[in-house]
Amino acid sequence: MDMDLKDFMEFVQTTARSVGAEISSPWFYLQFGLILAAAGIAYAAEAAIRSRVDMTSLAMRLPLPLRHFIRVMVASASTAVFTLLVIVSRVVMYHATWPSRSYLLMVAAKLGFAWLVIRLVTSVLRNAFIVRLVSITAWFVAALSIVGQLDATVELLDSFAIVLGGLRLTPLLVLKAGALLLIALWLTNIASNFAESRINSTTDLTPSVQVLLVKIIRIGLLTVAVVIALGAVGIDLSALAVFSGAVGVGIGIGLQKIVANFISGIILLADKSVKPGDLVTIGDNTGRISAMKTRYISVAAGDGREFLVPNEDLVTQKVVNWTYTDKNTLVKIAFGTNYDADPRLVCTLAAETAAAHPRAQKGKPPTCILNEFAEAGMKFSLTFWIADPDGMDKVKSDVMLELWDAFKREGIRVPYPVREIRIRGGVLPVETTVEVPN
Repeated sequence: MDMDLKDFMEFVQTTARSVGAEISSPWFYLQFGLILAAAGIAYAAEAAIRSRVDMTSLAMRLPLPLRHFIRVMVASASTAVFTLLVIVSRVVMYHATWPSRSYLLMVAAKLGFAWLVIRLVTSVLRNAFIVRLVSITAWFVAALSIVGQLDATVELLDSFAIVLGGLRLTPLLVLKAGALLLIALWLTNIASNFAESRINSTTDLTPSVQVLLVKIIRIGLLTVAVVIALGAVGIDLSALAVFSGAVGVGIGIGLQKIVANFISGIILLADKSVKPGDLVTIGDNTGRISAMKTRYISVAAGDGREFLVPNEDLVTQKVVNWTYTDKNTLVKIAFGTNYDADPRLVCTLAAETAAAHPRAQKGKPPTCILNEFAEAGMKFSLTFWIADPDGMDKVKSDVMLELWDAFKREGIRVPYPVREIRIRGGVLPVETTVEVPN
């Protein structure tokens, strides 16, 4: 430890004597009572303000910056009223008696004003946890500065140190690094979101290239933010080289799948084999790719379900991409008729029925061929093209229903299996009688 135990005990004793001297004064209890009264009035005033102020109608008549300021002040009405009352009490006591007898009121007023400023600044953040963490930390630092103990606290936090190689690790260093990392990551998120919006609005780039650029920018900005934050607090990055071997072993043993999915995601974005919006079939699942993440892709099935497929599976397994190079899709319909039908008429009816469908491509006429003279009847195959694979099953169903109606009109029957049982010799297992009418 850098700090001697004797110095620490001396600091504690000095602080205790100062607090004891302040508490023993009768003016302390007067100030404390005024602070409690101001707090009670402030909470009552906040309830009245919230019930009487309509933020919706008020916000419509004000410009955006003033609207934001009013919203924060209404949300922190109790703190604002408390600070105002304490300031008034401080001014009255300052002119009525010695300034030292209203010291506690001055501290309370400064703390309340500091909290108002912090709430106004942190209101631009959207994450509730980050807002709470930043607000409490900033207010705690402001409170130490107001009571004059910030320098002593900084020295105390810097006095306890652990040396790891060439790195001197102290609580103060950890707090500084955490604060700078938080700020750097927040700025990185803003910059990456801005870059993503600009890239996605560019029509010259394909969806896969857009996703790849966004991921590269995010990773690059994150790396730069971490390096800058650690360098700003005086951490030599070369001192962290001792941990690189352990990190490598951890990746090799426990993070193989994560790293494999990450690398596979980069490969998929680079080779453009799949991209957002593609209709794919992976195993028994078919749907459109709605998002491509670092570890997986999201495939929307169209029935409310989304399949999260690891990137590694798309690289190592068979994937059917219906829209890889061309969205034109060939629809195949297999059907059969009995032998009483004219096969040429059947092919003509089938081709005309498919061509009449609104989604059938006019430049590629449908084709119907006779495949087989089967035991139960003749088997045919009808094929035609549509411009997009979306709703292909519905198109097949519509054409088959129209084909059924056409067969009914022409008297063409669809074959179905018929079994004839013949009994040679013996008797029937059930005795039958025939009644002859008189």
